[in-house]
Amino acid sequence: MSIFDQLSGSDGPATPTCSRKGCRQPASWQLLWNNPRIHTPERRKIWLACGDHRDWLTTYLSERGLFRESRPLTDDAQEG
Repeated sequence: MSIFDQLSGSDGPATPTCSRKGCRQPASWQLLWNNPRIHTPERRKIWLACGDHRDWLTTYLSERGLFRESRPLTDDAQEG
């Protein structure tokens, strides 16, 4: 979703897509993370990952001490 979509009120793509830069594949994983320098311990931010980029994104977050856990992206998770 671009900044223009956000400003126009668009809800974004109908199918969640991978957070890896340039990837437009459907997401199948949620990567939960937080930055302990600025977030409370219980807060979780979410990146979405396709099967091809799950390991890359997990490694990226882990090397920075930000990764907390991954979960499958289910229909329930997309609704809430």
